Amino acid sequence: MRRRLLRAPSSLRTRLTAGLVVLLALACLAVGVTTVVALEGFLVGRLDQQLQSAQGKFAASLEQEAHPDGDNVPDTRGQSENTFGACIIGGRIQRAAVVKDRSDAAVPLTEADRTTLNHVPVDGKGHTIELTGIGRYRVVAVLGDESDTLLTGLPMRPVEETVSRMQLIEAAVFGSALLVTAVAGALWVRLSLTPLQRVARTATAVTQLPLAAGEVAMPEPVPQGDPRTEVGQVALALNRMLGHVGDALTRRHASEERLRRFAADASHELRTPVATVRAHAELALRHPGPVPIEVRHALERVQSESQRMSGLVDDLLLLARLDAGRPLARDPVDLTRLAIDTLDDARAVSRDHRWLLDLPLEPVFVTGDEHRLHQVVANLLANARLHTPPGTTVTLSLTDHDGLARLTVSDDGPGIPASILPQIFQRFTRADPGRSRTAGGTGLGLSIVEAVVIAHGGTVDVTSRPGHTTFLLNLPSTAPKPE
Repeated sequence: MRRRLLRAPSSLRTRLTAGLVVLLALACLAVGVTTVVALEGFLVGRLDQQLQSAQGKFAASLEQEAHPDGDNVPDTRGQSENTFGACIIGGRIQRAAVVKDRSDAAVPLTEADRTTLNHVPVDGKGHTIELTGIGRYRVVAVLGDESDTLLTGLPMRPVEETVSRMQLIEAAVFGSALLVTAVAGALWVRLSLTPLQRVARTATAVTQLPLAAGEVAMPEPVPQGDPRTEVGQVALALNRMLGHVGDALTRRHASEERLRRFAADASHELRTPVATVRAHAELALRHPGPVPIEVRHALERVQSESQRMSGLVDDLLLLARLDAGRPLARDPVDLTRLAIDTLDDARAVSRDHRWLLDLPLEPVFVTGDEHRLHQVVANLLANARLHTPPGTTVTLSLTDHDGLARLTVSDDGPGIPASILPQIFQRFTRADPGRSRTAGGTGLGLSIVEAVVIAHGGTVDVTSRPGHTTFLLNLPSTAPKPE
């Protein structure tokens, strides 16, 4: 809590206002201290002048009173009320008194008071002392006619009261000035920083834009104001940056659109010739006559590669359609039945793996495209089959909790290399970076998984370490369809 209280204010407006108030407070403090010191020095100087003009008359009358042949009548004429006088003969204080109602009154002195009076320099200058019975006094010591010391003093209380009153007045005036300055300064700083707040709002709006995908509409430029000011320069720099970012996003979007159209057009145009090559290869293999072994092998390779190329073209065309935002079918899909079918297909393709299925007691339904969701689960199972050795256990599980269908595909294989895990869902990402197709697929299977799941309003994630890899799909579930 203490650290939080001592923490500096975070906003620029608060810091500027606080700085203004602090500077004014320091200036007021300097003025107040200077004024009080000057006033106190002036008043003490006036006391010294009065004491010096008195020339020890009251103290001299006390000396005559103490003398055996004196008239024993102290001279208090012209002396101010509470004037102090004392005479010192041979280091001994003969008498000390103050003027009270035009007469003198003895002052009881302690040993400390006597020591203090004896140590007052006899230089005719004012010195401040404090006596037990009468408080603080300003005294002047001079030599008498008989080599004695005459001390005359005036009380410091009027000076102290005047200085204290001045301090109270200054505190009230400076406090009011600081309060008014704080309020007026806060309003002025807020008004001055209004253009900077518009800049901050515009920058915040830019950070909330989906700059990573799609066409982005940049916010309106902020008013530039006077370019000679710091706020105007910041606004000008921000507008220039927004212009550059907008141009870059427009070029990127145009490039992506051209690439997307090219992929869609190329995939569409390649489907027919690939299908034709595949059909002719199958027809040649069905020829009833004898076919040389070399020719048959070549035709089988042509058929195999045409099948693979046909699948690649279909995948590229599907991704192009999903990128274009084409809507998918919106029908009730039984994920339980879909999981059973896809696992049966995977078990039929590879009996070297151990396939496990974990399903809830009740069916789980989602709204979407059954064919594409079937492709998603099949791609995940095929990915586990292709990238794990024989004997690996692959588990397909399905749960439904709080309106969220969770489908996981886990295996106890060697895991995904950490170097490719961050970009596992990117297109053409393969565990084997080489160009060979002897192991693995084209690198589009997981890209299709992510694109289809996102199109259904879901999410897909992966965690992997040696001995355990899990792909997790989350899809919004719906109520079972009526019988």
